[in-house]
Amino acid sequence: MSLPERRPQRRAIALAFALLPAPLLAGCIQPLYGTLGTDQDVARELQTVSVEPIPGMLGHYLANELRFGLNGTGSEVPAKYRLGVTVIETVQTPLLDTVTGYPTAASVVVYADYRLLPAAGGAPIAEGRVTTLASYDRTSQRFANLRAARDAEIRDAKTLAGMIRTRIAAALASRG
Repeated sequence: MSLPERRPQRRAIALAFALLPAPLLAGCIQPLYGTLGTDQDVARELQTVSVEPIPGMLGHYLANELRFGLNGTGSEVPAKYRLGVTVIETVQTPLLDTVTGYPTAASVVVYADYRLLPAAGGAPIAEGRVTTLASYDRTSQRFANLRAARDAEIRDAKTLAGMIRTRIAAALASRG
């Protein structure tokens, strides 16, 4: 048998080995937003999370994004969980203009520590730290710099809210 005649056989064998574990692993994968075993699902559980106030302007943006991301329906649902978040914000200026000595760009780095607790009290269900960074250009105009920094904070808040929501959803889904 020549080499061109063996290629289809090798492809068939490789395909068979690739598909062999598929039936064995089919029951191992669970969708993140699937049901929790009863008639409850993760999206309904996320609606029962109450977000505690977060101090500061960035905290205001983050709390609003979390409330919308967890319960975007606008309906009042009795709280089963409390979410506490603390944020640490730093501004870094990685680029400096060599002539003027002023920064030409800046990065807003935010660290957020979150903790999801049962509303009745008890051990934390989920906790951790998420980090994000948003950069912006600086100019010689002071108010343009202030607005660019605020836009970077808003972008950071949206990113952090999505990361925290995903981690909380995973913790609630694994809890069942």
